[in-house]
Amino acid sequence: MKSYYLLLSISLLMVSQANAQQQSKTDTVFFEDFNEQSLDRSKWNVEVTGHTVNDEQQAYVDSAATIYLVKGSDAEGAVKGALVLKALYRPGFTSKQQKKYDFISGRINTQAKMEFTYGTASARMKMTAGAGLWPAFWALGNGKWPDCGEIDMMETVGDSSWTSHALHGPNYFGNTPLAYRAHFPAGTDVTQWHIYSVDWTPTSLTFKIDGKVTYTVTKPMVEKYGRWAYDNKKFIILNFALGGGYPAGYNKVTKPYFGMSANTVNKIKAGQAKVFVDWVLVTRGKE
Repeated sequence: MKSYYLLLSISLLMVSQANAQQQSKTDTVFFEDFNEQSLDRSKWNVEVTGHTVNDEQQAYVDSAATIYLVKGSDAEGAVKGALVLKALYRPGFTSKQQKKYDFISGRINTQAKMEFTYGTASARMKMTAGAGLWPAFWALGNGKWPDCGEIDMMETVGDSSWTSHALHGPNYFGNTPLAYRAHFPAGTDVTQWHIYSVDWTPTSLTFKIDGKVTYTVTKPMVEKYGRWAYDNKKFIILNFALGGGYPAGYNKVTKPYFGMSANTVNKIKAGQAKVFVDWVLVTRGKE
């Protein structure tokens, strides 16, 4: 009898996997598991910046030192391979615009390579904690910000106990009223693997962590403040910012860097400030 139930369970599992694979073929808009030797430039753009926004402390560079792929034990629990965005201490780094920075980091996006309207965007990620470490997984429309609309699926400013979700659009941006701080259950935190996602429909955006709904915003909620800016195509962004307005507003740190503590700077100097991304998946909407 035990053998019968075991065989039945295996059969059901195989059927469910087959169904999932078929659904994946039908519904998948974009999938990246970072299982190559280097970043797939047919899917991703690497951003290079020579200016600063939000009073951040880093320059984004196109370098294998700040953006690279790992496998095996180096992937620290990723299914196959993982993307690593790494912050580095580089005092005196000078951008093409002749602006100097003490830190460099990585930022990639899918603009003009993969853009979508409605559906579910998700990523499996884990990251280093530390006051002022500001990685994000988000989606942005084309055109002038904030009119183009921004969806922040995951942001953290270094407190390991929570991440945040937010929307930015016309008349609701910056310190937007459409934001939510999602705290992790006891015994887990941002340094462990989690799946961050948003379900985007023509009338709502539902944010989730590990499949659990954490925050829902409806079109009427948005329209209390401004135009609904979520009927246009968006592209995915993964970046690792350092310091700046959002972290400083929370941690109140001003030295040694705005929004970034001395302990965090030491982590960066020691090569410990990393963001791991196991995979990114976008599936088409049901409506």
